[in-house]
Amino acid sequence: MSPPVFRFAPGPNGRLHLGHAYSALLNQGLADAAGGRLLLRLEDIDTSRCTPEFEAGIFEDLRWLGLRWEEPVRRQSDHFPVYEDALLRLRSEGLVYPAFMSRGEMRAHIVEQEAAGKNWPRDPDGVPLYPGLDKALPARKREALIAGGRPFAWRLDMAAAVARIGRPLAWAELSADLSASESVEAGPELWGDVILARRDTPTSYHLSVVVDDALQDITHVVRGQDLFAATAVHRVLQELLSLPAPAYHHHRLILGPDGRKLSKSLGDTGIAALRGNGATRDDIGRMTGLDPV
Repeated sequence: MSPPVFRFAPGPNGRLHLGHAYSALLNQGLADAAGGRLLLRLEDIDTSRCTPEFEAGIFEDLRWLGLRWEEPVRRQSDHFPVYEDALLRLRSEGLVYPAFMSRGEMRAHIVEQEAAGKNWPRDPDGVPLYPGLDKALPARKREALIAGGRPFAWRLDMAAAVARIGRPLAWAELSADLSASESVEAGPELWGDVILARRDTPTSYHLSVVVDDALQDITHVVRGQDLFAATAVHRVLQELLSLPAPAYHHHRLILGPDGRKLSKSLGDTGIAALRGNGATRDDIGRMTGLDPV
């Protein structure tokens, strides 16, 4: 039997903070305990915000923490054609459509609907669902808008996707020590028509992450609780693209003094800043509740 494969997948759009340290060290510890492998992936599809400087900072921070990973490191920006192929498959099956409404147009439509007494649905993150009016556009009209340079995003027709699958979806949620699991029912319809790509970016987080997990033979996805609900979207895409589903463990989040999830903009919790102020690896372990590192 092949050893389990874990991955840590930060985005090089800022320096790592304590929350990243916790997730990275947890993945390392679980991989070691299971006799498994740990891969490092750089999720850098946002080429406007991800920089070589931030990438170098990630390597510096992770090496200082003592993380060990296999080479080569996968950079998503090197594999855009792979994600484009996956998107093309979904498009050919009529499961994706070009969505032309701007944010302003979306807001105006939703305000109008709510003023008329409609309770507009929101996704698990609290974002209003996309109206989906574009799905009724004739193909010729869509083609004309695209040819004319109208900005758009490729969105998954979630209702069509769920109907195509034709059965309830679930995922295996592992306990903290990976010794037990429970089946969690997915609710992909709660997310509405999620974006899978934009005109100028050939993929999204949702699409690239499921493709990469399959291509890298990831068996265990250990990531933050903030992505728990989004796993429903990933299960839909895995089914539509005939990709294997790894087991998941969504760990607790490291929160800031104000009780909110840490952000890369919070320099005082950055690993580099803490190191610069004299923190040791053992200090990081104690601060994240993983004592000793």
